[in-house]
Amino acid sequence: MSIQKNIKTVGLLGFGAFGRLIATHIGPHVDLLIHDPHMVPPSVANDTPVRFRSLTEVAACDLVILAMPVSALEDALIRIRPHLQTDAIVLDVGSVKLKPVEQMSRLLPDSVHIIATHPLFGPQSGKDGIEGLKIVLCPVRGNALFPIAAFLKRALKLSVIISTADQHDRDVAVVQGLTHLIGQVLARMEPFPTTMTTPSFELLKQVVDMVRHDSVEVYRAIEQENPHAASVRQEFFGIAQNLLIELDSSCHMPEKYTELAS
Repeated sequence: MSIQKNIKTVGLLGFGAFGRLIATHIGPHVDLLIHDPHMVPPSVANDTPVRFRSLTEVAACDLVILAMPVSALEDALIRIRPHLQTDAIVLDVGSVKLKPVEQMSRLLPDSVHIIATHPLFGPQSGKDGIEGLKIVLCPVRGNALFPIAAFLKRALKLSVIISTADQHDRDVAVVQGLTHLIGQVLARMEPFPTTMTTPSFELLKQVVDMVRHDSVEVYRAIEQENPHAASVRQEFFGIAQNLLIELDSSCHMPEKYTELAS
């Protein structure tokens, strides 16, 4: 199944862990060209028809997917800008959206269609397949939203959410910001008990396991590049501090025991 009739080639810029996940799932559906200047191309699924090409060739594709850390996006946009075709579609896959939307709007030619995306899964959560998982699409410029959404739904069986960049970042500041923050705290408290555990504790261990392999760049993007993340952290630690005060104050001798002692 193709994305739309005039899309014949897809360029994937970035071939880290998430880039490989992208290639594995879209490779069978499109003519995929890949470029990553920072690594020797690793293997993907045997049935995934991918080809490694120069930055110029990848940027000249009908659809260009930017799969790199948010911190590296601006430089990538500058590099691909001279090579983009008129009516090309460009999308990113970063964990935050306000900053990439501003950068893509400012740096890409007016003739380019832009969609900011965020797959709400990663190599760990998508290792057993991505069918039914969620992806957010934030339309920025042009009219490529619906063909892209249709492809994601029909070919990849993803659940597509349409959002603004600001609403995305507000929600993700809680959803991912707190998850990664709690996961980092718990990971630094290891080792955990392994025998005397409860179902709820096993779920907490799953949180740690799902975020421990995320790159430093992903963690920093979630916690530092999202303008709404700081207020969520402040609220979280404020509530935690109040709970600590309540616990400390309740540690005094209960009233009935005080009466007996007197």
